[in-house]
Amino acid sequence: MRQAILNLEESKIREVANAGMGRSDVLAFWFGESDEVTPDFIRQAAIASLQQGETFYSHNLGLPELRQAVADYMGGLHGPIGADRIAITSGGVNALMLAIQMLVDAGDEVVAVTPVWPNLTAQPTILGARLRCVALQPQADGAWALDMAQLLAAVTPATKLLVLNAPNNPTGWTLTRAEQQTILDHCRRTGTWILADEVYERLYYAPSANGCAPSFLDVAVPEDRLVVVHSFSKSFLMTGWRLGWLVMPASATPHMGKLIEFNTSCASVFVQRAGIAALQGTDNITPRVVAHLKTCRDTLVPLLQAVPGVRVAPAQGGMYAFFQLAGHPDSLVTAKRLVAEAGLGLGPGNAFAPEAHGWLRWCFASKDLYRLEQGVERLKKWAII
Repeated sequence: MRQAILNLEESKIREVANAGMGRSDVLAFWFGESDEVTPDFIRQAAIASLQQGETFYSHNLGLPELRQAVADYMGGLHGPIGADRIAITSGGVNALMLAIQMLVDAGDEVVAVTPVWPNLTAQPTILGARLRCVALQPQADGAWALDMAQLLAAVTPATKLLVLNAPNNPTGWTLTRAEQQTILDHCRRTGTWILADEVYERLYYAPSANGCAPSFLDVAVPEDRLVVVHSFSKSFLMTGWRLGWLVMPASATPHMGKLIEFNTSCASVFVQRAGIAALQGTDNITPRVVAHLKTCRDTLVPLLQAVPGVRVAPAQGGMYAFFQLAGHPDSLVTAKRLVAEAGLGLGPGNAFAPEAHGWLRWCFASKDLYRLEQGVERLKKWAII
């Protein structure tokens, strides 16, 4: 077996969750998904597709009508985007892996901004790349910030790919449009590709003209060395469906089609039909989801801030509160103890990067605000004992 695979660490989030799954007394906030089921009209679209017998292969790049629907949706947010720049994938994580497979050879240098969802740093390593990390810096109020000079110094002509996730999982940090322009200009000079994971762009809580976080698509031209990853999981409540998409230069799309053939062949047709329905019903789903998540955030964060020893700031985007608990420097041990002793399931910070050791991630995407309140009470009682 390849040494890179033997060296892969198991998910620390899963390690904590496995310790508490099956226990009815545990309040679980460890995974990055809402506890609200996919809206019925989306499920019905998939059912109708199955009943019509759509159980066969589709085009590697996805159903033409879904690619066009995605292009129209993205164009409404970021200006005209042709369907020839869109590839449909079997989930956001599949989209990320495909993009990295397309761009990275063994031995290539990849720079990633961390803390970040561990798949984004594991995937280049699996392919034999040389990974360098630039760490966000925690601020006094619990927010995280990017040292732009440090990032620009790290990205050189030797850097094949820069990986960025903003809005960020787990910290909630978000790039400004000016920062994106600075990074894009620098990567143009160095010849570096940018892989932008923007799956949380609609889960954004600051006022914006287009109802989403700043995107590299707002500042790039179509043939820039830029690949943007999206997913139906978060904004459309479709985590289990495994449906995502990529936006890339049109010249790269046919090659991506070849790569999809050798990975998954295509996304399931009935799932793609559900995606079309989701995009057609965007105005009935996403604004409501975002408004509720903002209420969840604004309920949870002040309660956490009132717990002695907690340092936390409201996330600018995403669905997580990322906080530090004084006196508990080992986040994996702390998360396991919280499951065992308090019936509270959180994600350990060191699952996302070494610099996040001592931090905990709380997914606040809960239908019931009382669950959030109960969770904080359990944390407070455990921390004081």
